[in-house]
Amino acid sequence: MTYTKEQVIQIVREKDIKFIYLWFTDILGMPKSFAIPAHEIEDATDTGMGFDGSSIEGFTRIQESDMIALPDPSTFCILPWKANGSLIARMFCDIRNPDGSPYEGDPRYILKKNLEYVGRKGYTYYVGPELEFFYFPSSQDPTPLDRGGYFDLLPLDLGTDLRKETIQFLEETGIPVEYSHHEVGNGQHEIDLRYTDALTMADNVMTYKLIVKRVAHERGFYATFMPKPIFGINGSGMHTHQSLFEGNRNAFFNPTDEFHLSDRGKYYIAGLLRHAREITCVTNQWVNSYKRLVPGYEAPVYVSWARKNRSALVRVPEYKPGKEKATRVEYRSPDPACNPYLAFSVMLRAGFAGIEGKYELPNETGNNIYHMTDEERKELGIESLPADLWEAINLMEGCDLVREALGEHIFTQFLRSKKVTWDEFRCQVTSYELKNFLPIL
Repeated sequence: MTYTKEQVIQIVREKDIKFIYLWFTDILGMPKSFAIPAHEIEDATDTGMGFDGSSIEGFTRIQESDMIALPDPSTFCILPWKANGSLIARMFCDIRNPDGSPYEGDPRYILKKNLEYVGRKGYTYYVGPELEFFYFPSSQDPTPLDRGGYFDLLPLDLGTDLRKETIQFLEETGIPVEYSHHEVGNGQHEIDLRYTDALTMADNVMTYKLIVKRVAHERGFYATFMPKPIFGINGSGMHTHQSLFEGNRNAFFNPTDEFHLSDRGKYYIAGLLRHAREITCVTNQWVNSYKRLVPGYEAPVYVSWARKNRSALVRVPEYKPGKEKATRVEYRSPDPACNPYLAFSVMLRAGFAGIEGKYELPNETGNNIYHMTDEERKELGIESLPADLWEAINLMEGCDLVREALGEHIFTQFLRSKKVTWDEFRCQVTSYELKNFLPIL
């Protein structure tokens, strides 16, 4: 349910809510928040709350530090836990300049702009991400909480109660869940959210991650969305199902096509494939992300598409008669440590560029790409995703599509931050080097 400003004020008073948390993210997708007492709710929804933007990653410089967080009443919800016995709530904020204009460094605003871009052409963008994560004893002890595998139950799956409580909290905040299960890796789990429009989903992803972590913390454990926390087992992905609708009609569906895909659906896939390497820095933004994107652990490495072949980057789930609205494409490389506002933006604009440019869709890849030789992949024209963050940075830096999707401010600040991260990472001496080279060099 969405609320108006007047309804929010009324609910806060009637339910005697003491504090409202105002949420937003920096350009890397790190959640930020401050709380206001209930008596400030009217002023906050009218004019916003000022804060120092120079202390937020990728926001303003010190001499331009004044920013305004304007709560979005439609995102109001009562949180499923209390503070000192009192009800608390949250709202996501749009970040504004002091003059009230939208701030170009706000990831939520950037997603809104991209949704408006396709909206002017008659489309609504829907997404359904599958976020995977691990449970550990603590942030200092990356030992899997259980020895379970894909779809296991007790006694192997020790995360059942944690997932149940998480789902209960998600449902209480108005976030519908499709299902949950133990994933392939020991201690690895997945809770899938029901698809919705991309802006609502980006807000839901941020709420989801906080609830997963909070439930684990309250039970004495630690939940992480780190893409590859353990060597030798599968990393965590955020496979993102996506579709475009015209009103209530799925623009990707064609009942007479052998794949049940419309031309626009095929163009969209072709757009994702053509720009996949350039958007990877946003969908996989950490040095650790590229420890997951390696052959052998079910993560996509090669730029290709297929229906049943899960080694492909883009998968088209099999059509079920009578389920035309479920026709969609699944983009498999993103990981759950991305900024969802920016990741959804670049995926949308990459796919939509295919529609606008009527990109030709390459042939489907039916065989297991991991088992092909380099020569076979080259002959089929199958490229690889970036091998590390530095390659991804360079590909993004030369891409006008990503620059347009993110806007000049976030594009520049995001790359600056990633270059700093890469410089810090490449100077580190790892345990691998000490173990393998110190004894012989």
